[in-house]
Amino acid sequence: MSGGVLRLVLFAAISGGLLRLSWKALRVVGSHGFYRFFAWEAILALILINSRTWFSDPWSLLQIVSWSLLLVSLVMLGLGLHLIVAGKPTSRRQDETLLSFEKTTALVTTGIYRQVRHPLYGSLLFLAWGAFLKGTAWYSVCLVVVATLCLVATAKADEAECVRYFGSPYEQYMKRTRMFVPWLF
Repeated sequence: MSGGVLRLVLFAAISGGLLRLSWKALRVVGSHGFYRFFAWEAILALILINSRTWFSDPWSLLQIVSWSLLLVSLVMLGLGLHLIVAGKPTSRRQDETLLSFEKTTALVTTGIYRQVRHPLYGSLLFLAWGAFLKGTAWYSVCLVVVATLCLVATAKADEAECVRYFGSPYEQYMKRTRMFVPWLF
């Protein structure tokens, strides 16, 4: 099996899993899970398309920046997932578009959440740009832009959902934190 065919098979298989995971959210256009699915797809495509150059020229500036972004992605993911349990996810929160760990009933404002509202989406943003820098062809530019726009839409939709659920405390939280990157964005 050639590398291109293998990448297509992997894309189809992983996309099937993402589709299954996102099915309920995809039926609700405008939910954060709707936009997140398309961000995941763009990131997956970036990773697979650029897999041929993932380890080439390891000491080039682009590779060093790429690996740095991928490391930041892992750190944000770990810190965000570590604290998600503080949100006390429960099935009492009735929203079919949410994954089980997203059904939080307490607002988390400690740890990394003190600086950024969406460390898990921020992690995906850093992953997208890290994967993009592995091979910066025009189609990779398109994919990283799509991933970025979808992640911003995901965060905006998530914030609207959180304002509906948590109310004024979430609005106040939004005023003192950044969306993805501490002190910047």
